[in-house]
Amino acid sequence: MPTASNAEEPSTGRPAADYRRVILVPGGPALIEGPVELVSEDGTVVRSDRFQVAMCRCKRSKTFPLCDTSHRKKARRD
Repeated sequence: MPTASNAEEPSTGRPAADYRRVILVPGGPALIEGPVELVSEDGTVVRSDRFQVAMCRCKRSKTFPLCDTSHRKKARRD
């Protein structure tokens, strides 16, 4: 019987460990199981060896493409 670490996906036959999990947080970042290498539109490469990386989806981050929680800030009304 296969264990969780060497179980195969029934649809592809590939080991489940070959897949990276991406979790889309409502109103927040995309959480990606690391390590990852992100390539931006301009070709900039960002690498992270962390076990989980938060990728910005709102484009407000000063560390884009990585999330710095800027999505949490509310706009001020005058």
